[in-house]
Parts: sequence; C-alpha cells; structure tokens
Amino acid sequence: MRQWHRTMEFTMTQTLVRPPFDPELEAALTVLHEQLPATFTPDLIPVLRETSFTDPEAVRARMTALGLSRRDVTIAGYRGDDITVTVIAKEGHTGHGPGIYHTHGGGMVIGGRMDGVEGFFSAIDRHDAVLVSVEYRLAPEFPDPYPVEDCYAGLVWTAAHAHELGIDASRILIGGGSAGGGLSAGTALLARDRQGPGLIGQLLMCPMLDDRDATVSTRQIDGIGVWDRTSNVTGWTALLGDRKGTDDVSIYAAPARAADLSGLPSAYIDCGSAEVFRDEDVLYATKLWEAGVQAELHVWAGGFHGFEMVPHAAVSRAAVAARETWIDRILGS
Repeated sequence: MRQWHRTMEFTMTQTLVRPPFDPELEAALTVLHEQLPATFTPDLIPVLRETSFTDPEAVRARMTALGLSRRDVTIAGYRGDDITVTVIAKEGHTGHGPGIYHTHGGGMVIGGRMDGVEGFFSAIDRHDAVLVSVEYRLAPEFPDPYPVEDCYAGLVWTAAHAHELGIDASRILIGGGSAGGGLSAGTALLARDRQGPGLIGQLLMCPMLDDRDATVSTRQIDGIGVWDRTSNVTGWTALLGDRKGTDDVSIYAAPARAADLSGLPSAYIDCGSAEVFRDEDVLYATKLWEAGVQAELHVWAGGFHGFEMVPHAAVSRAAVAARETWIDRILGS
C-alpha cells in the first residue's frame, strides 16, 4: 500500500511537469507580465479592457507603408443588432481577389476588431486580398451565442457584399487567434450546418476550443506563462455561465465538442508546446484528419500562448513563416 501511494504521488507529480519554455521566450516573460498577467481573473476584465494591446499608430504606419486603406461599416449582427466591421484593402483595389474574414482574440471577454489584423497585412499585400474584421460583442455582458452568432452574421454580410468589396466569394479564408481561433472554428461549423458561405480555409492560431478544462495541458499551465488555466476558466465562465462543462454547450461555442467535423474547409492549426490549448488543438486536428479534412498542425517547442508577441525569437519567426507559407498556398490556389 505504501508503495502504491508513492507511485501515485510520482504519477501525479509527473502530470504537472510542463515542457520548458523556449529560452528566448522565457527571457521575455518578465517584461510581458508587466502588461499581461499570467492569471486572468474576472475582476481584471474591466482593467484589461482599458489596456490597448495594439498600437494604433504602429498599425497606421504599417498600413501607410503598404498602401492599405480602411473603412468601418455598420452591419446587422445577431438578432439584427448593430455591430461594426472594418474593411482593409489596398488603396485603389480593383477586381475580385481573395477575402480574409478575421475574428479577433481576447478570451471572449476583451479585445477589438483591430487586434491581430496586422498579422494579415503581408497576405493582403501579396495577394491583393480584402480583409473584413468583425467587432463581435463580448461576454459576460453578451454571453453565448452572441459572440459566435455576431461572427457568423459578419461572414454572411461579407459573402453577400463580396462583389462591392472586391472579393471573390468563392475564395474566402476565415482566421483568428486564441478566442478568435475558436470563433473562426465555430463560425466555420455554423456555415457548414446552415449551408452558409463557402470557405476555402480556416486559420486557427492557438485556438480556444474546449470549455471542459480536462486536458493534461490545462493542468500543466497553471499560474505560469500567458493565459493559464485560471484565465481559461475565467473566459469560458464569462461566455457560458453555469453551463460551462455541462452537456448544455453547443459545438459552435466550443468546437472541440463536435463529433462530426466532415465537410469543413482545410485547416491550419498551430500552438505552443507549453500552453493551455495544446492538447485540445492537437485533438481537433486529429478529428479533422479522421473526418477526411485536410489539416496542417504545428506545435512549436517551448511556445507559450501567443508567443509571436516576442517577434525576435527564432521560434516566433519560424511560426510566422510557416503560417505565411500556408496562407500563400490557400490564397494562391
């Protein structure tokens, strides 16, 4: 019996050991934590909503350098309520090129439609693409299904207005990071099940897919890194309330719950080896393969959640390069 207890203690300890952070990324964590705490609790939602994670001046400068323009459009969201989308394209864009439909990150509770768009600027430039980014409404004030339904409404609007936007409606890519990755996956499922707009691909960057808090990686990343286990519980609870972890959660809110992933567009999924979402992202890619869907999966060694925010790190540069290569294949087809 004593030996059994020692074995169990060893096994439990082993389950909590996490993969190491990449040395370049770990060195940046101290600075990152001055802006972004490892653990995100409900009381921090109002505080972090006042914090800008995107430098608007830097975004404007990058857009000017690439000759990009933007305009904001008010459209009908879930239940017909007004929401805003931002359209970004090359100055003087003509013709009908590929479209990129973007859903921003922020754990379902923070962020805005300009967060993360800069990561698509190179693709807009290379492919003369038009990007539409949606300002979906945030939990807890607007719980599920508001966020994913707003995202779907924005996708429907984009497809319906493709001609005037200069988009080829048969070449729309959906993409987002973190919560935005989960919302992209959920929106793709809605489009499939409602016979909505066709998509040529889904770019799911470290996507937030599973509300059940049951994987090994959630136990490994607790109180460390970026967006740890408690942060994840905070986000999902804000979105789902008492339904979190129960059977009363739709596949559109938590795509990891989907039993059937057939008929979905090609997917690109990436994450870090040292982040909460690792295991659910790997499983989602596996389920896509099982359903006969083309999927490319990258698990970047030593990466914490959103590690590309340390752009000089070699692993960040490799991750961005791999993602851009996939985008080129999808948008160039």
